[in-house]
Order: sequence, then structure tokens, then C-alpha cells
Amino acid sequence: MSYQPPFTITTKIIDLISQISLHVGKLEAIDSKTTLPLLRKINQIRTITGTLQIEGSTLDEEKITALIEGKRVLGKVDEIAEANGAIALYKQLGDLDYKDERELLKSHKILMDGLLKKAGTYRTTNVGVGGRDGVVHVAPPSGQIPELMGDLFHWLGTTDAHPLIVSSAFHYEFEFIHPFIDGNGRMGRFWQSLILYNWNNYFSVIPIESIIRDKQQEYYKVLEECGSNGESTLFIEFALESILEAIDKVGNKVGNKVGNLTENQQMILKQIQANNKISASKLSGIVGISKRKIEENLAKLKEQGILERIGGTRGYWQVMDR
Repeated sequence: MSYQPPFTITTKIIDLISQISLHVGKLEAIDSKTTLPLLRKINQIRTITGTLQIEGSTLDEEKITALIEGKRVLGKVDEIAEANGAIALYKQLGDLDYKDERELLKSHKILMDGLLKKAGTYRTTNVGVGGRDGVVHVAPPSGQIPELMGDLFHWLGTTDAHPLIVSSAFHYEFEFIHPFIDGNGRMGRFWQSLILYNWNNYFSVIPIESIIRDKQQEYYKVLEECGSNGESTLFIEFALESILEAIDKVGNKVGNKVGNLTENQQMILKQIQANNKISASKLSGIVGISKRKIEENLAKLKEQGILERIGGTRGYWQVMDR
């Protein structure tokens, strides 16, 4: 008999799946040509910052943005390496097969290559997962990992459960097995995002990791409770609540605003995305309206929280989602 992760489909889970499906549908109604490039850029920054800060990184969104843009950043050597690995991994989101265990190992190598000598291989030592009160979870012995991960990926490739449930159950099971010596949290969150992206590619614009970052204590508490209970129902509920919250945040604070922008404002944003130091005079020539009108539109975008000016006359524009 093939392995089946233990969980119960509760009425709460069913209700959350219904709400998420409805809210994703609303997000799909936004004009993708004008919003998706903007949302993807914002999500990439927030996602990477969130998943790294959960693990204790001190790098903020400004520094992650600079690294994505290829700029030099002052910081701890290991945190810079960690961030560069995460940036490289999330760029692979659309190219990985979430059902292929070999792709998981390849992804771990991309993520941790600058930090671990044996990145991309399962651990060969036994480990315990620490918490505020000491060791809160003793992971399965290293000798069992190949079989446990093989069973988990077999289930992943054959289950007919809803992808929202599958992604959450996999995330929990992955953290329980703890297959790598380091990077398990980042990989578990990434693989859930990968599964969701393959269900609906609008998940490329939904920064679930940043929501989990804001609920970090609850995240670890639920993982511990599920470990004690021997099944992942509570974690699935927590994960679905976080997904719904992330979708609402995108729809309310970004999608609706961008969807209501004028054609000139959309053009201005597009040009700023291409060159965040572009001047009002150059925008005037490209958009075809006066410099004064450009400045009025820039002021409106700032008022709406879509644009922020970083620095003075020699500064640059930053596209925001709040």
C-alpha cells in the first residue's frame, strides 16, 4: 500500500478552499498585461525577503531589491550568499517539475551552494529541530530519508487531492522529515509555492512567504502541534488561511489600485520599471504629455502608495504595493 500523509479534510479546509478559489478568480479578472509584471516584481522581493527573515536574516526589502538588480550590498557574507541562492532559486519557479524528486535536490543545490559543501544531497547525520524550549522535534534517522522522500514524492505524483491541500500537506511532511542538514524551511516553503504555481500561475504574484513571516511564531507552533498529533490537519488549515490572506493583500493593496490606473499612469509605471532613475522630462517625451502632467501623475501614484521616491534629486523611484 502506497504512503498517504495523515490528515483530515475538515469543514474549515473545505470553506478555505472555496474562498481561495473565489479570490483567485477575482485576481484573474485584473488586466494581466498591465499588472502582472508589476506584481511579479513586488512578489519576488517580498517572497525572498520573507522566507529569509523567517530563518533569521537581517536583510530587508531594500537590500534584496539591490541584489536582484545586481548591485553591491553591505552585509554578512553568509546572509548575502543565502540571499543570492534564494534569488537564483525563485527565478526557476516556472521551469521546475514539482513531482520530480531529482528537481528537489537540484533546487537545494541552487539555494545552498554558497553555504554548504554537500548542497543538493540528503543529510547523512541525525538531527533535532530546536525551539525556544530546546529540541522540539527529533527528525527521522538519516538512513530512512531516501525511502521517506521517495514515498512522499510517489504520493505527490499520484494523489488526486486538491492542490491547495497537497501543497500544504507536502510542506508539513517535508519539514517533519527534515531531509537536508540545512535549508529545510526555505525549501519547504518554496516547494509549496511551486506546487501552487503549477495549479494556477497567478501564484507567481502572491507572496505567501511574507505572510508566514508575519505569523512566524504561529507557524512554528502549528508545526510542533502537528508533530505531537501525528498528522497535518492543523498545519493545512494554517497554510490555507495564510494563502487566503496573501491573496487578499495582493488584490486589495495592489491589484485594485493598478487596475484602476489611467493609461498614462500605466505607461509611467512601465517606464519606471525599466529605468527607476528616469526623469520627468524623459517621461514627458515618452508618454506624450507635459512635464507638469507627469509630475501630477507621479504625485498621485505616490499618494496611492504605488510609488515611493528614494533619495533626493539623484535618487530613484521604487514601485510599492502599499
